[in-house]
Amino acid sequence: MRIFNTTTYDSLEDFVYSKAKNPVILKNGMVIGGGMLYPEINFTLPTMTINKETMPQILGIYKEIATGICQRAHELHVPGFVAEIETLPPMTFNPQWGIDVCSTVADVLNSYSEKYGYKASVRITPNDIREGDDLEHMWHGRHWDSILNTFEGCAKNGAELLAIESVGGKEVHDEAVMFCDISKSIFALSVLGCKDMGKLWTEIVRIADSTGTIASGDTACGFANTAMVLADRNYIPKTFAAVVRVVSAIRSLVAIECGAKGPHKDCGYEGVFVKAISGIPISMEGKASACAHLSPVGNVASCLADLWSNESIQHIKLLGGMAPTVCFEQLAYDCRLMNEASSKGNDKALFLRDCLADSDSLYDPQAYVLRPDVVLDISKQIMKEKTYYDRAKRGAIATVGILRKAYDERTLKLDDKELDWMDRIYDEIEDMPKTEQELTELMIPLCEKLNPEKYDLI
Repeated sequence: MRIFNTTTYDSLEDFVYSKAKNPVILKNGMVIGGGMLYPEINFTLPTMTINKETMPQILGIYKEIATGICQRAHELHVPGFVAEIETLPPMTFNPQWGIDVCSTVADVLNSYSEKYGYKASVRITPNDIREGDDLEHMWHGRHWDSILNTFEGCAKNGAELLAIESVGGKEVHDEAVMFCDISKSIFALSVLGCKDMGKLWTEIVRIADSTGTIASGDTACGFANTAMVLADRNYIPKTFAAVVRVVSAIRSLVAIECGAKGPHKDCGYEGVFVKAISGIPISMEGKASACAHLSPVGNVASCLADLWSNESIQHIKLLGGMAPTVCFEQLAYDCRLMNEASSKGNDKALFLRDCLADSDSLYDPQAYVLRPDVVLDISKQIMKEKTYYDRAKRGAIATVGILRKAYDERTLKLDDKELDWMDRIYDEIEDMPKTEQELTELMIPLCEKLNPEKYDLI
């Protein structure tokens, strides 16, 4: 178990896209975080039924997607890329289906890589199916076994990077977001989420070590991105979503503590804090992810990226071609521009980084907390604490303070309701129990959908 007591980065001069203190080297020689920003394309099926009878058609679709992307990579002179496969639930419940999809895509990538000389790699992200009334337990039973079998089979059949959007604590966090309950959010992320991450990522790292692959990273997509999307639709306060984003980093860091090496997964915008603390490379998504969800962080999200992703895109026909190929082209051009800035010197890369941050951060607190200077500041505050729970509270309090200061200095626009919510969040955190045990005892009876036995809490 790795222990982080301080941030890996001290200076903003080193904290920039495409460069990580601890880069990841893939088998094909591609270095993620070594000075080159690469695209990471994520894709999925059009709306269709997934069953035994349709699997041959599904494999054909995935082959078509991969072929289109690979051909466009050659035409655009892309030096390398990562293709991420997020399995759909039936493909995890039936691991062989997910394995066959992974093998199909990997075969296409390998064929084109050999033909044209660029580097390509597969990231597999099994869908976390540990939800529903038939879930026996978070860490054993049919759901747990299916996830691990999917990981192991895909690791042996073409996937080099292992990732997941884990859901430990999500049943509690959904309720926390609905009612903007920061205490319940912190409980879900720093207690239930961290406990689950420790169990899950210990197993993922074991599988990676035994198969010669790389345990990459998790994402709090189901937590912080849910809050972001709801805030973007004005269903919940944006300041609440910004605080949740920071707190989610404590949970995602556990994967790295267990031995994950990066790159952290794209839809985890909290990856910027993970990078600041651990030095691993991260995948990020921004404006190109509008195909999956709208957000207020289209530019600032790229400031610290080592892979630049699109979230996910269905395989549907657009005027320019099939959607995954079109989306890949957008990512490739973004990477080309950012790499060109880097090639002209670190000062040019830093200038571009700061322009990307400044273009978004004035308008939304969720963008403001992703500014590299703010990320480094909050990360240093978080590392002053030792326990996950204390780090979550410290991070939340630090976030509120930074947002308040930014508003006072007129570098962040907030309306009166958002200001009121910051005061409410601060007061609620100040009133929270002193210890994790006290918080757990308080929360168990208040969380209607939580079955504490499934987390070994009782």
